[in-house]
Amino acid sequence: MSDTNEWITGNVTLSINGAPLQMQMTVPAAPVKPQRMLPIFQQMTNSFVEMGVSAAESNGETVSCRAGCGACCRQMVPLPEFEAYRIAELVEEMPEERGREIRQRFEDAVSALSGTDLFERLSKAGSLSPSDREELVLAYFRMGVPCPFLENESCSIHADRPIACREYLVSSPAENCANPSAQAIKMIEMPVKPSEPLRRLGQTRSIAGVDFIPLVLALKWSERNPEKFPEKTGEQWMADFFAALTKKAVPTGEAK
Repeated sequence: MSDTNEWITGNVTLSINGAPLQMQMTVPAAPVKPQRMLPIFQQMTNSFVEMGVSAAESNGETVSCRAGCGACCRQMVPLPEFEAYRIAELVEEMPEERGREIRQRFEDAVSALSGTDLFERLSKAGSLSPSDREELVLAYFRMGVPCPFLENESCSIHADRPIACREYLVSSPAENCANPSAQAIKMIEMPVKPSEPLRRLGQTRSIAGVDFIPLVLALKWSERNPEKFPEKTGEQWMADFFAALTKKAVPTGEAK
């Protein structure tokens, strides 16, 4: 490990499908909240996505997702707690008029869904079978509620888009995404999906057993639930992440 007053750099070795993968990471040396780690998790996710895309391309597949193809931006986007707070921060940091416009879109999305049973069904998601969870996701999609950040069928916060959105790529024809199903959609397989262990990282609450916050609820949820994360060094947060990923304790300084 090498460090400065603010950052510490180290190497992480993972085994991906039996092959070793080495990654160098630079993380905060001082204790921070988990949302300050988000740029690092985004960069890490991008690396795994690139691996998935390269593997798909070697098999003759082509990613069909493009700017202007926003069908997937009407899906239920699952956020870990700390990412929900970061979404709220992004909106708060916007110029006043822009922030007001985005907040109204969040309000419109919640209003569109509040007259349905989707939120009640979501509260039982933890006990649903895989087929019932798939039906819940499709029921949300059929509502046609756009992500509040969707503009001209493209993501207006693309550089800051959620981890789950980064992982969602398809090689099936783009037009199939307008009516998704397991038969119509061919996902790009990711060697690792950080979104799943990240939902447990620093978790302080749960919504009736559901370990995520739907993106459209991020502002209301953040407002009603003041943030109370502990502060840990970047090295400790990464150890927590890899422990959640591998389901084994990872000592700090030895994240392998």
